Amino acid sequence: MLLIFPPVSKPCEPPAGLAAISGALLANGVDCFVLDANLEGLCYLLGLSPAWGDTWTRRAVRHLPAHLRGLRSREGYQLIDSYRRSVADVNRVLEKAAGLSSVRVGLANYADRDLSPLRSVDLLQAAENPERNPFYPYLVQRLAGILEEGAAGTVGISICYLSQALTGFAAAGILRRLDPDVRIIMGGGLVTSWMSRPGWNNPFGGLVDEMVAGAGEKPLLALLGKDTGNGDRLPDYGFCRTGDYFAPGFILPYSASSGCYWGRCSFCPERAENGLYRATAPQTAMDNVRKLASKLNPCLIHFLDNAMSPALLKRIAEQGLGVPWYGFARVSDELGDPDFCRALRASGCVMLQLGLESGDQDVLDRLEKGITLNGSSRVLEALKRAGIGTYVYLLFGTPPETLESAEQTLRFIVEHHRKIDFLNTALFNMPVHGPDSADYKSSAFYDADLTLYTGFSHPSGWDRPQIRSFLQKRFFRHPAISTIIHRDPPVFTSSHAPFFL
Repeated sequence: MLLIFPPVSKPCEPPAGLAAISGALLANGVDCFVLDANLEGLCYLLGLSPAWGDTWTRRAVRHLPAHLRGLRSREGYQLIDSYRRSVADVNRVLEKAAGLSSVRVGLANYADRDLSPLRSVDLLQAAENPERNPFYPYLVQRLAGILEEGAAGTVGISICYLSQALTGFAAAGILRRLDPDVRIIMGGGLVTSWMSRPGWNNPFGGLVDEMVAGAGEKPLLALLGKDTGNGDRLPDYGFCRTGDYFAPGFILPYSASSGCYWGRCSFCPERAENGLYRATAPQTAMDNVRKLASKLNPCLIHFLDNAMSPALLKRIAEQGLGVPWYGFARVSDELGDPDFCRALRASGCVMLQLGLESGDQDVLDRLEKGITLNGSSRVLEALKRAGIGTYVYLLFGTPPETLESAEQTLRFIVEHHRKIDFLNTALFNMPVHGPDSADYKSSAFYDADLTLYTGFSHPSGWDRPQIRSFLQKRFFRHPAISTIIHRDPPVFTSSHAPFFL
């Protein structure tokens, strides 16, 4: 079986989902080949290195080898301004190497002026006309070689992000041309979101044989006629070209759970999609990570959980990992305990991602976030004293927020700015079929059948233009906040942030 991870996604670590599926298939006697076409495809475009263009493009091409060496070594993360230049120049080369005025390609972006990943008809057009995709020369040659070797009677394509959708469907179209009898299965996070929509009716039946929602190990084993009870196995990263990822060493991604153990936040897409929480036993997760780390010698472990469970955090604090690590965690009493945070730091924790969302307690309560501002203050203080970096997430424009609420968020961040290393500010998107969407007058963001979010009339008139104006004129311009924003690694954001701590 062939498993494909198409462009474009941040090329700093391997696809953990396909590693998990590969491990399960191999454990059940299914030969499996994983193609990280995202990494290979981006490297292909960079290898074209256009020798034409404006002054910026020529300079970026001239310095490309040095930029790539910097992004793949510790030296490239010493100064944020030099790092910014490297990322911007690599993005410039990708954009020009794509060679199409209608398509923009970057290290984490794929945008087509004429085709939208939110419309099924456009995705089918991408499959019918794959030649218009800038990755076509790479994909057709690579896939033809794999098929000629007889390694792919069944092909799984994992589409996790919108930026992968058009190229993922182009890959499906190429496969159909090369071998009309090949069995194509699609899955991944974005496919799961599509299939979670009420009344889902698969529009891709003529192209895709099967679509899989959620974790793909057991469904794939069932489709292949294997024992689904043997689906939980150690992920297999044998396919990785470890030195080619855009990071100063190999980042090992590992997921100890799916869904969220809290699962009550009213704004959460997981809740809108009725995602169930499933977790690997903490000791099993620890054993798995240690086994993988001993094989792969990572420079960093990335826990992919929506929120690392308190039980897992306690086990890591007690036993340690011996390798630097980071991941998402909920604000909790444990993280407000200085001794516990020091134990986490000793275990290897270099950074925690925290979803604060708002600096207004009433907003947090109405969103059912389950945290307090006093608790958040204690957590930020304890983590700072322990030497653990923080990547704080804020969400503006939720239904209970007002301009005064946003001002309170600004004040909270300014008050705690010395304890916050990085900030992510996002505008709220109302899930199309979320629990609250029916309570507000909504309007479509796009004329698209696959859109996951809808516009809505904010009950306080706190709409997107007003929010953007507040962020640009008030929030980002505050000196304490602008300093934090400048530290954020462009494009790679939290994926590279630990290397600056």
